[in-house]
Amino acid sequence: MAVESRYLSAGANRYAAAADWSEDGLVAFGSDSNVCLWDPTSPRGISHLLSGHTAHVRAVKFLPHDGSDKTAYLVTGGDDTQLRLWAIDPVTGTTSCAQTVQGHSGPINCIASLRKVVESGGVSRRIFVTGAADGTIKVWALEDGQVALLQTIKTTKKYIPLTVALSALDEDASRLVLAVGGTTNAVQIFTAATGADFTLQATLPGHENWIRSLDFVREKADPGSDLLLASASQDKYVRLWRIHEGTALSALSAAGIDLTTDALTPGNKMHKITAGTTEYCIMFEALLLGHEDWIYSARWSRASDGKLQLLSASADNSLSVWESDAESGIWITAARLGEISREKGATTATGSIGGFWTGLWSPSGTTVITLGRTGSWRRWDFDAAEDVWKQNYAISGHTRAATGISWSRDSSYLLSTSSDQTTRLHAEWTAADAAHPTWHEMARPQIHGYDLNCISTLGPSSFVSGANEKLMRVFTEPKPVARMLSRLTNTALPDAAALSALPDAANMPVLGLSNKAMTSSAPDPDHPEPNPAAPSEEPGPTDPTTTTSPLDTHPPHPPFEESLSRHTLFPETEKLYGHGYEISCLAATRDGSLIASACRASSLNHAVVRLVETRRWTELRPPLAAHTLTVARLRFSPDDKFLLSVGRDRQWAVFGRKEGEGEEAEYVVAQAEPKGHARMILDAAWAPLVGGDGRGRRVFATAGRDKLVKVWVGKAGAAGEEGDDGPGFKLGKAITLESPVTALDFVPEVSDEGVIRLAVGTEAGKLSVLSLRVPEEEGAGEVEVVSTLTVPAELCLPKAVIQLAWRPAREGREKEGRELAIAGEDGSLRIYAFASV
Repeated sequence: MAVESRYLSAGANRYAAAADWSEDGLVAFGSDSNVCLWDPTSPRGISHLLSGHTAHVRAVKFLPHDGSDKTAYLVTGGDDTQLRLWAIDPVTGTTSCAQTVQGHSGPINCIASLRKVVESGGVSRRIFVTGAADGTIKVWALEDGQVALLQTIKTTKKYIPLTVALSALDEDASRLVLAVGGTTNAVQIFTAATGADFTLQATLPGHENWIRSLDFVREKADPGSDLLLASASQDKYVRLWRIHEGTALSALSAAGIDLTTDALTPGNKMHKITAGTTEYCIMFEALLLGHEDWIYSARWSRASDGKLQLLSASADNSLSVWESDAESGIWITAARLGEISREKGATTATGSIGGFWTGLWSPSGTTVITLGRTGSWRRWDFDAAEDVWKQNYAISGHTRAATGISWSRDSSYLLSTSSDQTTRLHAEWTAADAAHPTWHEMARPQIHGYDLNCISTLGPSSFVSGANEKLMRVFTEPKPVARMLSRLTNTALPDAAALSALPDAANMPVLGLSNKAMTSSAPDPDHPEPNPAAPSEEPGPTDPTTTTSPLDTHPPHPPFEESLSRHTLFPETEKLYGHGYEISCLAATRDGSLIASACRASSLNHAVVRLVETRRWTELRPPLAAHTLTVARLRFSPDDKFLLSVGRDRQWAVFGRKEGEGEEAEYVVAQAEPKGHARMILDAAWAPLVGGDGRGRRVFATAGRDKLVKVWVGKAGAAGEEGDDGPGFKLGKAITLESPVTALDFVPEVSDEGVIRLAVGTEAGKLSVLSLRVPEEEGAGEVEVVSTLTVPAELCLPKAVIQLAWRPAREGREKEGRELAIAGEDGSLRIYAFASV
């Protein structure tokens, strides 16, 4: 294939049912409207982004394997009310949407599947259940690759199902039990026999708040043993229920009931239910206490020795692994994973949305993963030799639209900003057992309080970003991050002088927006603390001011989520003021000496471009005026002699650089086109100089909502020099696409065949690369479209492409293809390699 996916980064949706782990070891989770596939044992990270849903994916569930059919089936549902069936070939890795079903009229909250394939009349049936915000529960069956509706259960008024669990009551699955939990404090139990509908049999009271998760398991590996149901609730407790065939529990089981405290002892009423002609009884089994906030999920697993384990994930930032004590039968916490909340008193009751949203077991039961507030996954592997859970690296990504990207000057890393208020640094890392490098998030330089809109690198160790605020912020890489990146990415450290000039660390003050620079300092023995009784101010092991950073002793793999959010912040070194409204775009010269920026505007006074020189961090006045509405994009030419601006007022302007007598350069309007497009212009890009020898033709392209890409060609010669009559840009070609064009970028070099390559992204998420031939002399004809490479539909985005950026050329790696970074409105960050570009 001409296009290869090198890196897919996407943050998971924060829903308890939005992820599942298959028997094949594949994790599927929802990310915005995408469904991501990830093998936690592979350093590559996300392998596929499945597009099809039109809104957030809330529920994901793998269906059980059929012995004769190796195809893995995945069912997903979300805010678009659609149910989608995906077919995954485990051998070739190909994926496809097998069927789309429109059954619910509200967002689908949860999906549960029977763990075995039911054989009936020579036909294999995979039965699953969905619950939605329309107040209905629907029972479905997958037969011969097609999904069919079996039954619709309507809930009571104002009751919304949030979680469902489905299990067989007997070995051949002729009798089924369905548990439903939601916006009440009771669990509803439904049963069904072969060929019959589910009917409500019992309502289990006890919880004091909404029920978030339900899961069934057999008490023992024997299919005839009792069934256990775990229910997790917002009341901070997990309750266990026993389902026993017959009308009375054995004396041993009855004696094993765990009533922990008198105050929390529920009415231990036995509930009798029937499935067909068989009677069962349900009784409260145990109350699990230990979490300090809402519990979002509870999942069963059976260890290799047959012991049952329950994994609970809570908003208190912890995972708990529960086991039944062999002697007393009391359920105890065998392991507690996660972290202690940094915000004391911050709970869901006070508006916090932190914590862990779901917890999943691997098929072997030796690995657990959990989803955190930032959309990032955390992973722990069980070390049997040391009898301890050890944390391992996982994946992360933006949780809202990726709004800006910028490559470092040496192309060693990629910076991305997002509406999720973070800036992230991505780089390549080669695992010890890997043949090729893989991409990972290596640092999180900025965690902000406003949505971020744009970013540009200024040098090897600094960048500037703009957000929904009136100022820009400049950040500088701290020494520990520089050392970590050099160690993990095999890149050279800055020279000794440059390294010593870097700050030591950064710290985010409480209720602050600025990452404060910290310097290493040791206590002075000659000046003790004025109050000996006060707590010591000596730096601790996690204090950013300690001489040895936690990053310096970090294992040789990408940082964990807690390190990313705490220890990889970049100190903020400058604030750049001047604009009256939120920053809309910015750009920096190749040497980082100038920053151009613009803000949202509805008048000429605010639609100006401001220039800041970075030697003294002062603004060059007067600002550049040409537009009347918001400037959407700013781009410096490859030699920084020209600045191109495009905006919502449908015009483009080129500012030329006039070298003055002083040290500072002055830009003036060299040319403007008030009617560059019929509708607003959303992006622009400069091409490399066509013709070479310093007297080639300058070319740039503009992208508009009028579905056009326009290529503008300047006159031959060294345009823009003193005494010249201007660059003389004229329209060389107008290329029509199927939808509005939102992103452009040229490959920085002209090909050996004299062709320039332009990457194009549209509002519909489509990607293509245009090869253009520009006449070297004026009057030799218009620009010719030599070829068009269309990216396959499965690699395109479900929403708009916001920005494109080709990776600068790297010595010795030309044969690996040119890499293109793609920022999407769906929150994904992608890097594709083009072999033929």
